[in-house]
Amino acid sequence: MSTPAIEIEHLSKVYPYGFLNLKKKRSLEDLSMRVDTGEVFGFLGPNGAGKSTTIKLLMRLIFPDGGSARILGKSIDDVSMHQETGYLPEQPYFYDYLTAAEVLNYFARFHGLTATDRHTRVENMLKKVGLETAGKIQLRKYSKGMLQRVGLAQAILHDPQVVILDEPMSGLDPLGRREVRDIILELKKEGRAVLFSTHILSDAEMLCDRVGVIVGGKLRGVGTPGEMVGIKTQGMEILFEVAEGKNLPLLAKATRTGERYRVQMPEEELYGAVDQLRGAGARIHSVTQIKPTLEEFFMNLVEADRAQANAVEVSGK
Repeated sequence: MSTPAIEIEHLSKVYPYGFLNLKKKRSLEDLSMRVDTGEVFGFLGPNGAGKSTTIKLLMRLIFPDGGSARILGKSIDDVSMHQETGYLPEQPYFYDYLTAAEVLNYFARFHGLTATDRHTRVENMLKKVGLETAGKIQLRKYSKGMLQRVGLAQAILHDPQVVILDEPMSGLDPLGRREVRDIILELKKEGRAVLFSTHILSDAEMLCDRVGVIVGGKLRGVGTPGEMVGIKTQGMEILFEVAEGKNLPLLAKATRTGERYRVQMPEEELYGAVDQLRGAGARIHSVTQIKPTLEEFFMNLVEADRAQANAVEVSGK
């Protein structure tokens, strides 16, 4: 069995707050999870759930109050593990008056590359993230999406086997999110492990081999998006068109949008409904299963956590 890319065991973090820092807030509680080599793992949770805390602990930007973690079998206490790890913080900051090529050349110096190797590597990275024509433009003229791509190029500049991205789609427009998604998929094709945190659930469903959901500092579940929400069909939906004046019982339950109708029903009623539509000469555009989404699963956990927190607050505990 190959060494997992990331192993986390019982990791915990407590922050002091309040007057004289006398109170304690547990930001992360007994977190254990694994990211396998070559997989894209989505770390999901609302703002303040503990996602960034976990990533900062892995990168040794802050230190745990309990537990341990390893990257490619090396303890995160071992500085050498950074040689195989790429990291993009949630809000990367680069000096505005440098160009993308200058920024990447600066970071390349940390990895002991010769001037020739640095030039080649920087050119390849700019091309990889789609900035080959903008490499000599100062970063102050870049859009949010372009800056995010510079951050991604910086994270993978040294050819790491593990790439950790903190909210890489945050603040991006749909085009920018698609560009970042394409880069993540390319990293997966190259056999790298990618851990990224997000609260944009459609991106997680599209990209991830597995996801972990964290709410209130606690891991609430790990699995494929399908496993997390279950595969049980909740019903069926038919999208159809029918001529005006047809007396169809289905129309009483249908929602109309333009010329089309959409109706939902239990699975056992599907064939009767289709026969009814065919008898009326309706045009059926699609018949689809209604399944729970990752977003519904996620929101149920968030609501349950809020309800529990409110109950504790009311009881005064």
